[in-house]
Amino acid sequence: MKYSTFQIRRATNDDAADILDCLREAFSEYRQDYTEGAYCDTVLTLESVATRLSNSTLFVAIDVKQQVVGTVGYNQVNEQEGHIRGMAVRPEWQGAGVAAQLLRRVESELRERKCSRVSLDTTEPLRRAMRFYERNGYQRSGNVKDFFGMVMMEYIKKL
Repeated sequence: MKYSTFQIRRATNDDAADILDCLREAFSEYRQDYTEGAYCDTVLTLESVATRLSNSTLFVAIDVKQQVVGTVGYNQVNEQEGHIRGMAVRPEWQGAGVAAQLLRRVESELRERKCSRVSLDTTEPLRRAMRFYERNGYQRSGNVKDFFGMVMMEYIKKL
């Protein structure tokens, strides 16, 4: 695919179905590596995406046709820390800078909110994502937890 330009904007409730499609496409190749609960919590449902839209700040990357090609969300955990969740880029857009732009947008907002640190969690099958986060200044914190029967590792970055 020849990449076209894309823009990043805040997601709205009208983006819910497109966000779900983006998550499903981005994570479909990992379906067999995830437990049922972990996969459902990752790719969401109409109900859970609506909840996330109301409880978090979500961004979407949209192409010239207004199609959602990437998404990410975050919450401010406390005065100093933000937490990223739900990063996904459609497979045909991976490598086009969408994830990096989404990440920069979240980090910029967190800096504006005076956060000094950002965290995110990822699972073992997402090795490409781990390399991406590490290239962008994230480091494993050493915190590991159970995510519906899967190992979930925390990454942090000082802002």
